[in-house]
Amino acid sequence: MKAIVKSKPGKGLSLVEVEEPTLQSPHDVKIKILKVSICGTDVHIYEWNDWAKDRIKHFPQIDGHEFVGRVIDVGNEVKNVKSGDLVVSDSHIPCGYCHQCRTGNMHVCQNLKILGVDRDGVFSEYAVLPDTVLIKIDESIPLKYASVMEPLGNAIFTTTAADLRGKVVLIAGAGPIGAMAIEIAKLSGAAFIIVSEPSDYRINMAKSLGADLVINPKEKSVVEEVLKITSGLGADVFLEMSGNENALNDGIKSLKSTGVASILGVYPESKIKFEMNTAVFKNLTIHTITGRKMFETWYMAINWLKYHKLDLSKVVTHEFDFENFEEAFELMASGKSGKIVLNVTKEEEV
Repeated sequence: MKAIVKSKPGKGLSLVEVEEPTLQSPHDVKIKILKVSICGTDVHIYEWNDWAKDRIKHFPQIDGHEFVGRVIDVGNEVKNVKSGDLVVSDSHIPCGYCHQCRTGNMHVCQNLKILGVDRDGVFSEYAVLPDTVLIKIDESIPLKYASVMEPLGNAIFTTTAADLRGKVVLIAGAGPIGAMAIEIAKLSGAAFIIVSEPSDYRINMAKSLGADLVINPKEKSVVEEVLKITSGLGADVFLEMSGNENALNDGIKSLKSTGVASILGVYPESKIKFEMNTAVFKNLTIHTITGRKMFETWYMAINWLKYHKLDLSKVVTHEFDFENFEEAFELMASGKSGKIVLNVTKEEEV
């Protein structure tokens, strides 16, 4: 089968022929991959930055962790899906037995394996995954939107960590997940949504999604603008989606006392400067977010898409044929796109 693979250390990925996977466990499920989407993590692996050098240990390894596909075979102990089902998957593969898994926190399993990072991913014509991570979805959900439900879960987890009803919300970063957060914040009852974003392309995307105020931090002070719009009080909730140290600290300074910060962004270095005294004296509540709440946020995503409450047409901005993945990766790295989808298999071919 065809697969996009990290063959060796260094920049780039390769489209190669690899062996088609087979069921190895009674809980395995074989899936025909229909569409995949490119994540920032995939771009890190493609560009081979310091994070990728430290994290990726196995070569060759199939990349990718965001997809939608159709089940074509199941192990004899699989109960939750069957052949013919349309499925998506969490990229976090938990063991199911550790303390975290048994206390409802599989997303931070002590033995966690991540698709396309710790094991072969899903940028391929077929994939075999454990039934534990698969979710059957409604056939009415467009495939290109189904393929981005994994990062949509990140946005939902981050945005719904605080009660947004009637609140002023500041979002740092209008990349694909930050863009999704704008729509979720609106759905969740936010009164006023402010976005901090330096990219002209993403500024326009944030405006089109309904952000009430978009600030370019290269041109204006985020803190001053937030205080001005809130009569000196500050934002109620801050959603950090950028992974930028300055954006993080601007957000902390922009919050009102007793405000809430939800931090999803991942930073280039583990140790960064942080406005700790500001956070302490403001009595802030800080949530750090990783992955998706398995499976609460998945069911929220399914319902919002199924019942047409979320419109991802302005977030999923480009589609490419699987073979043209390099063009897609370069566009994603440029920051001049929203979510990019690769078409692996036409539905009628399944």
